[in-house]
Amino acid sequence: MIQSVLVANRGEIARRIFATCRRSGIGTVAVFSDADALSPHVTEADAAVRLPGNSPADTYLRGDLVIEAALLAGADAIHPGYGFLSENAEFARAVHDAGLTWIGPPAPAIEMMGSKVESKKLMAAAGVPVLAELDPDAVTEADLPVLVKASAGGGGRGMRVVRELADLPEQLEGARREAQSAFGDPTVFCERYLETGRHIEVQVMADRHGTVWAVGERECSIQRRHQKVVEEAPSPLVEAVPGMRERLFEAARLAAKAIDYEGAGTVEFLATGRADTDGGDFFFLEMNTRLQVEHPVTECTTGLDLVDLQLEVASGLALDADSPAVSGHSIEVRLYAEDPAQNWQPQSGPVHRLALPGTAVEFDVLRTPGIRLDSGVVDGSTVGVHYDPMLAKVISFAPTRTQAATRLATALGRTQIHGLRTNRDLLVNVLRHPAFLAGDTDTAFFDTHGLDVLAQPLASVETERLSALAAALADAAHNRDVATVDSTLPSGWRNLASAPQSKTFTGTGGDVEIRYLLTRYGLKAEGFDDVSLVSATARHVALDAAGLRRSFEVSRYGDDVFVDSALGPVSLHAAPRFTDPSAVVAEGSLLAPMPGSVIRVGAAVGDAVTAGQPIVWLEAMKMEHTIKAPASGVLTELSVTVGTQVDVGTVLAVVEAAHAEGES
Repeated sequence: MIQSVLVANRGEIARRIFATCRRSGIGTVAVFSDADALSPHVTEADAAVRLPGNSPADTYLRGDLVIEAALLAGADAIHPGYGFLSENAEFARAVHDAGLTWIGPPAPAIEMMGSKVESKKLMAAAGVPVLAELDPDAVTEADLPVLVKASAGGGGRGMRVVRELADLPEQLEGARREAQSAFGDPTVFCERYLETGRHIEVQVMADRHGTVWAVGERECSIQRRHQKVVEEAPSPLVEAVPGMRERLFEAARLAAKAIDYEGAGTVEFLATGRADTDGGDFFFLEMNTRLQVEHPVTECTTGLDLVDLQLEVASGLALDADSPAVSGHSIEVRLYAEDPAQNWQPQSGPVHRLALPGTAVEFDVLRTPGIRLDSGVVDGSTVGVHYDPMLAKVISFAPTRTQAATRLATALGRTQIHGLRTNRDLLVNVLRHPAFLAGDTDTAFFDTHGLDVLAQPLASVETERLSALAAALADAAHNRDVATVDSTLPSGWRNLASAPQSKTFTGTGGDVEIRYLLTRYGLKAEGFDDVSLVSATARHVALDAAGLRRSFEVSRYGDDVFVDSALGPVSLHAAPRFTDPSAVVAEGSLLAPMPGSVIRVGAAVGDAVTAGQPIVWLEAMKMEHTIKAPASGVLTELSVTVGTQVDVGTVLAVVEAAHAEGES
């Protein structure tokens, strides 16, 4: 039996695997890049080995260094997690050659499914329905729209939708660059793009004795940029179409048996979503020969610990003849550090606090209704620019789908997330949307219902103003607490009536100016005639608004202020009393939205540019980001070249806007 496992990964999935190992009495070994030296997965392992460098190519993708680390630490097995080397057949062989146990499928199975091009041919021969592959060089107008996909990877990397034939060459070039960066293989292909498909996948588990389980299906149709956002089990579509589950399971078992599969894997299908006389049609997309990001929803609905099963199968143990029954409903959402107001740019920086309300189970199977948290960060963690910006997966389990959605939406809405902008509002609004609750979901969900509409802040403008008032009162209480003279007097106290206290914050709706007086008769706040103060400390403020008492928890980190209440979370920034002239940026400046590396420059100083024209391409968090001209004019300054490393807010270029005739 396995005694010690090295996890060749980082963050959330490393912590998830370690949790099962600890419950099973198995030792744990972590590897870490320089950027991850203080990561929670490092401190939680029994031992950790440094991989010098920061980029994945220098660290987590170096199979030779990972194997050396396992031998150094005395581990007898390697678990690859997902991403990085998890679907690398050469790495799997090298692990075996080093005398270590590989917790994954056989290398030939990984190889056969490693190329999406070749795997489709293999599946078609095995009788699994497939969507025809298109040669990128032979795509015609009649084939449009098409989806460009990376042959060697997933997770949305290297994927582009092309609707105009003239755009195909540029999109192919960008997809190849992204695929090379993420997977070390620039091979891409095309297939017909189904605008309103349903993404259905089947979890399989197989042992070396010939038993293949189709454990259950998941639906992952709600996606943005071809990345899954919401995942659930079981699938609402499959539940509604008679006979579809049996056909899906049979196709998944055929796929696994065709390659003599062992261990955990996921067979992904694209369904048309039609419930005709033959049931919903579906086509094979790919097989992920590893543990899937969304595996917790299958665990919660089956009671299985899939990581524990992986360990048992890798040790040679046999599965039972039949897989366990599915009960209840589970929904998972992926909480990303990204700013909806800045075109969903990934965010980097400190995570001051990430706390769910009540008691959430961490990295364990939910056997009763509740909330589970699988996170790669803890309070005080820093999100860097080298890796995916996913902060956590939040999972609910309940007897029914509606209960699971309601429970998860409420928990997310009351979660304290301090430090970075996230997609939390989008997730809650999706979970509460009537179409989602009705099971009417497909890959065009955001196009149909409006991404901008769904991303609206949970807190209303009025809630933001009330929260800003609470923040100002908490700030005054804090000032009294730290005052060295007359700390018992109210902030701004005067012997005679004076001007109101003033505090300005910047919120999602712009600047909010709070002006108030604390008198012997109570609070007098401009614009808040029906609001009275109940109590105020540096952390907690209670206000009575039109007869309703509301409690606000206020947290400050420098000039950043976070106010949490039942009305909705509010993020504020305290405006400085005086403007620093050196912080003023010239009009027309293109600023780096995040730290990253310049990989391409699209214009030179003196060039005439048009509004929206790409000027600089940045690579950060495993994705390409295009920085465009804010207006038509002339590029008067270009401060970066290819290879330049930039910080957030760096001025990349300056465009002097063109003026109308006669305008100065």
